[in-house]
Amino acid sequence: MITYPELIERLKAITIKEKGYIKTHRKGNTGIGKTLEDLLGITENNIPGPNTAMIELKSARKNVSSMLTLFTKSPLPPKANSVLLERFGYESARGNKRKELHTTVNAKEYNRLKGKPGFKIDIQKDRVNLITIQKEIVGYWDKETLKNSFEKKLPKLLYVKAEAKDKGSNEKFWFNEAWLLSGFNFENFLNLLKEGIILVDIRIGQYPDGRPHDHGTGFRVFPDKLDLCFEYRERIR
Repeated sequence: MITYPELIERLKAITIKEKGYIKTHRKGNTGIGKTLEDLLGITENNIPGPNTAMIELKSARKNVSSMLTLFTKSPLPPKANSVLLERFGYESARGNKRKELHTTVNAKEYNRLKGKPGFKIDIQKDRVNLITIQKEIVGYWDKETLKNSFEKKLPKLLYVKAEAKDKGSNEKFWFNEAWLLSGFNFENFLNLLKEGIILVDIRIGQYPDGRPHDHGTGFRVFPDKLDLCFEYRERIR
């Protein structure tokens, strides 16, 4: 395994202006991460950080509006997904007569499901709730659980940004900005959630026997706001 100083030297080498644009190593949304990992000579995105601590590597295109997944966490209580699927799910487009629920939720307004208001995020003292327009709670997360989930997934983050051009297998990246982020700021996280900058993607399917299949309930953020979730920000490049 390479050391942190070696990693930073490799990062500086690929972010110099003379390096310019590099063709993607994989077609699609994950191409930027795969290309960066290959250039740095690492096989996974958990990498050695300062003082031997492990850090997460994330990359983002500067000139697109796609979001980054911070972490995934299913809502409580344990049967919340069953309730959401039963109440708000719709028949799958695959024609298999199973239900699914794919929706994005924010704290600013109710989502629209089946042509009607569905539910939204409501932040209270100790919990983050999912509430209907009738103020019924259909799921929730304890704030402490969310805080622990973030800190477990992203205690420290090496965040690399790139200019991107062209599309598909011809997409090219110029990696030209890198930050070491640490000190998760939970209050900032809640504020971004309240402002509708952090969103929650709910992806629930259904097994043949009717049980819900959680494809990953993700807390997501726009790349240019990611650094606001952290108290300490060190520009590496």
